[in-house]
Amino acid sequence: MASLLVVGPDLTTMVPATLPLPVLGLLAHDVHYCPADATALTESARVDIVLLDGRVDLASARSMCRLFAASGATVPLLLVVSEGGFTALTAEWGISDVVLATAGPAELDARIRLLASAKPDDGIISAGGITIDESAYSAVLHGASLDLTYTEFELLKYLVQHPGRVFSREQLLSEIWGYDYFGGTRTVDVHIRRLRAKLGTEHESLIGTVRNVGYRFSAS
Repeated sequence: MASLLVVGPDLTTMVPATLPLPVLGLLAHDVHYCPADATALTESARVDIVLLDGRVDLASARSMCRLFAASGATVPLLLVVSEGGFTALTAEWGISDVVLATAGPAELDARIRLLASAKPDDGIISAGGITIDESAYSAVLHGASLDLTYTEFELLKYLVQHPGRVFSREQLLSEIWGYDYFGGTRTVDVHIRRLRAKLGTEHESLIGTVRNVGYRFSAS
């Protein structure tokens, strides 16, 4: 039996049939409910798995995923979506698994058991002499610690995760700042310049500019 935390909007006022996964009541798991706010971080430390309700408000669900990532929480995240929600999902959401809200009890129980028994990811990303520890929220370049802001860290992490891949400013703006961010793409250029300055003249070329396209991380 696993201990589960279901996170979503107004869950405490919902009747059982309208909860993210009504079939949970058919399974022998210890289930708790929590609103989609910072309280979920504290409550998640007491459970094995977090079930995040993304059926209606995907933007809020993604914000919660970012909140969990920023906190260094290692509890597995199981995202509950409607069928149309699949089109918005990418690996950068940081979820452990995804399940349809219409899933039957056998499928849901199997996913819960697999997540509960899985070994946690160590959260270490390395490329081009840069080592990023997601759980410690630290970045090291050839043994020297980099003093990065939250956004600089997220931007560098994203680039290091995809060495050699070219990203447009619009893509980076969407992935790092979120599609609800109203600033212009110039903010991407500003943060790239700051990152290069912190990497130093010897290593600033790790973040390359592809003319008229965008940026890429060059690991070699």
